[in-house]
Amino acid sequence: MNGAAKGAVIGGVFLALVGGAGYGVYTLVGDADEEGKGTDGETSVQAEKGSGPVSEKDAAKTAKAFLAAWAAGDERVAADLTNNAAAAQAAVGEFKTKAYVSKAVITPGTPNGTTVPFKVEAEITYEGTTKPLAYDSQLTVVRGLTSGKPLVDWQPSVIHPQLQKDEKLRAGAPANPPVKAVDRNGEELTAEKYPSLRQVLDELRQNYGNKAGGKPGAEVWIEPVAKEAPKRTLLTLVKGEPSTLKTYLDAKVQAAAEQAVTKFPEASVIAVQPSNGHILAVANNRKDGFNAAMRGKRAPGSTMKIVTAAMLMDRGLVAADKPAPCEKTVTWGREFHNLDHFDLPPGTNFATSFARSCNTAFIKQIKPVNDDSALPNEATEVFGIGLDWKTGIQSIDGEVPPATGAAAAAEYIGQGQITMNPLNVASITATARTGVFRQPVLVSPELDGRKLATAERRMKSSVQQQLVGMMKLTATSGTAQKAMGSVRGSDKGAKTGSAEVGGAGESPDSWFTGFSGDVAAAAMVEGGGHGGEAAGPIVAQVLNAG
Repeated sequence: MNGAAKGAVIGGVFLALVGGAGYGVYTLVGDADEEGKGTDGETSVQAEKGSGPVSEKDAAKTAKAFLAAWAAGDERVAADLTNNAAAAQAAVGEFKTKAYVSKAVITPGTPNGTTVPFKVEAEITYEGTTKPLAYDSQLTVVRGLTSGKPLVDWQPSVIHPQLQKDEKLRAGAPANPPVKAVDRNGEELTAEKYPSLRQVLDELRQNYGNKAGGKPGAEVWIEPVAKEAPKRTLLTLVKGEPSTLKTYLDAKVQAAAEQAVTKFPEASVIAVQPSNGHILAVANNRKDGFNAAMRGKRAPGSTMKIVTAAMLMDRGLVAADKPAPCEKTVTWGREFHNLDHFDLPPGTNFATSFARSCNTAFIKQIKPVNDDSALPNEATEVFGIGLDWKTGIQSIDGEVPPATGAAAAAEYIGQGQITMNPLNVASITATARTGVFRQPVLVSPELDGRKLATAERRMKSSVQQQLVGMMKLTATSGTAQKAMGSVRGSDKGAKTGSAEVGGAGESPDSWFTGFSGDVAAAAMVEGGGHGGEAAGPIVAQVLNAG
């Protein structure tokens, strides 16, 4: 074909195959005569039985045959060229019947071994409206376990790259009308302007589309496996009449959060308003698109010392201005040490040990506490951790399980079995800031009458004052000094953290939380190193925007 495109129309579906390695000849499988000849006189591609690794030539032939059958709408032939005929036949058939594809141009690229990339340029027609949908995907050819033939390794992503296991490509009128989400000041929030909000906005639409009015239009979407999970819109065919949904987000803070997380891979940040619990911003920069800022479950490292310090002061075991020995090591079930094995001079007070993030000063208090449930109780009763938060979308409210021995010591410094996300840690900082837990919320509970979580008791005033003072000391002369130095004003405090997950000693998760005025924020960067190195600058940028 000398690199030129060659095509044909079959059953209303257009197939185009472009010349390239392994594509010197093509035919339209499913349109051959009894002699096995294609309509253009060329021989149909047939999978041949063999053994050993699939060659690039065989991969190209099998991919060409599959793509031809798919484009022709012949789901049975396409399915028989895969290693999961039932799943493939359903997906290829539904490409026309459920995704309403009226035309498709499928253009293979040059194979890379057994992987063949291709481009799909489709047209979706629904109730008189036609719009294009174009995307790139790829397939891999493997040898059939029983047949020995080269077969397409069936994955949903062959049909569309965003499809995951058991998900479906669909088009039509969605159940929920579109929602025009606005921030606290009435500024519209869109996924195009704020990419991190795509999943958040989809969930808000699913949860409140029918409650806020509006009329559904028509669109193409990915149908999730779980009924409660939000549909992921790929293309709007007909715009519906959106309702307006007011959120507590702040467009200015959101913009800063979006920009801040782009500086580090696998980064998440969230900001809340301590005086009322309103979520001001949520942003993620992750390859998997997961909302780790609100749904993550990872050890928070030394940011947990805010809760541990409150518990110790609550019980009268320590005070900010009283000595709290910071030795190089301490043993409780096993040996624990400080970062780089540092220690502090005898007589160092608790505030300084907190500001320098001294592990041993905290773990030495386990014996005087003499209560394995003390830390979990403080986390729940004062900071609201684990109380089934109802933020407006799916979120995780943290967990501090009871522990004994070395596991309990690890929890005192934010390791072990504790799991948190930036939302939880930002809320912990907000509670420390005001002395009262206010459950974080994205939208008003009046929209759906949901009941917000409330803590059993408020923090003692003396504890709250000491805690804020120690966080301020950390920001001005402790481990958070460098990052917080760029935050404007003097009314600011912070706590750093790093958490070794799965033995990742050289690249722990980076955690940082801080407040400035009536804004509290927390960030986490997976594998980002120590708290002030990656998460710190993210939080600082968000606090300045608030």
